[in-house]
Amino acid sequence: MNHTHDETAACARPGAGAAVWRRASAIGAVAAVSLLSGCATTQDASAHPQDPFEPFNRSMYAFNDGLDRAVLKPVATVYRDVTPSVARDGVSNFFANLGDVWSFVNNLLQGQGEGAYNSMVRFSVNTFLGMGGLFDIASEAGIARRKQDFGQTLGRWGVPSGPYLVLPVMGPSTVRDAAGLPVDMLGNPVSAIQDIPVRNSLYALRFVDTRAGLLNASDTLDAVAVDRYSLMRDVYLGLRKSGTADDGRIEDYDDDAGKLPPDGGVK
Repeated sequence: MNHTHDETAACARPGAGAAVWRRASAIGAVAAVSLLSGCATTQDASAHPQDPFEPFNRSMYAFNDGLDRAVLKPVATVYRDVTPSVARDGVSNFFANLGDVWSFVNNLLQGQGEGAYNSMVRFSVNTFLGMGGLFDIASEAGIARRKQDFGQTLGRWGVPSGPYLVLPVMGPSTVRDAAGLPVDMLGNPVSAIQDIPVRNSLYALRFVDTRAGLLNASDTLDAVAVDRYSLMRDVYLGLRKSGTADDGRIEDYDDDAGKLPPDGGVK
């Protein structure tokens, strides 16, 4: 994933880590920014132009962190330890393949013909040749994933990102991304499953698989970050700006890169 990041970190260490929403391509970016930012000093976080809700956001971050430490991280650790890596890869590929359906829709809404074509081809190839998406044949064939969500679509339509916002359980967001989140949820193919136990089981599996994929990122941030809240805010805003600039330009936004876990990966 090709993204730019704000290279800032703050001077106080809060309670850290939290839940998780989406998954693994953020790991490399988080680790890289952590290493770049770990020794840096920052301006007062309250001066950050995109974080006017910082007191609320830090409180929500602390809530997510507590939930993550008490429930999500332990469950994800057990899942990683008892599930063979080939099975975990299959789970991640399966949900990424479903995500290509919604990316296809958003690429169309944005007028991104190449992105829509790639999403359609990826889903078709991985579904029919990759055993329902368990194997990512399309990536091996060099077909790039153009991950898009409705928040990016709103950006394409000229809606500004608005202030940074930390959501309960869901984690880092902006006002625009939060507004697009209900549409993203409806666009998730899993939401169309009528069998409620099956649907909820799939949601839970994806959540745990996402968190398991971020365990290494959590360890890296624990070791490097001084103020994880400020770091995760800057990483998230940098990733989203790379994916959808406020001038409406849509860049190559690979996989779930801009979707960090609730605490950001420490989450």
